[in-house]
Amino acid sequence: MKNYTITVNGNVYDVTVEEGAGTGAPVAAPAAPRPAAKAPAAAPAKAAGGAGSIKVEAGAAGKVLRVEAKVGQAVKKGDAVIVMESMKMEMPMVAPQDGTVASIDCAAGDSVEAGTVLATLN
Repeated sequence: MKNYTITVNGNVYDVTVEEGAGTGAPVAAPAAPRPAAKAPAAAPAKAAGGAGSIKVEAGAAGKVLRVEAKVGQAVKKGDAVIVMESMKMEMPMVAPQDGTVASIDCAAGDSVEAGTVLATLN
């Protein structure tokens, strides 16, 4: 018998496999699922002061096409900070108010879910 830990769609399963005697096909006995451990996220580029209190979030799931602003750059309400692609459309993620970019928490090419924090402002 061999024990394996398998992750399927974020669910972790402990599986015991009994090797068949001459059948050539192993028989799997799945155990109850257990919560998946979260992998540590890569450290995003941030300003020396840390993340800001104003969040710029993804409006929909998609892919980051380009980063329009840099850490430390002053932005006005409505200025594009990040440009995303979702459903074959470019969508600018804009500053919700005037401020200074405190952190950029994504990079071009990243796939993100709706509500993911892409950048922060002070």
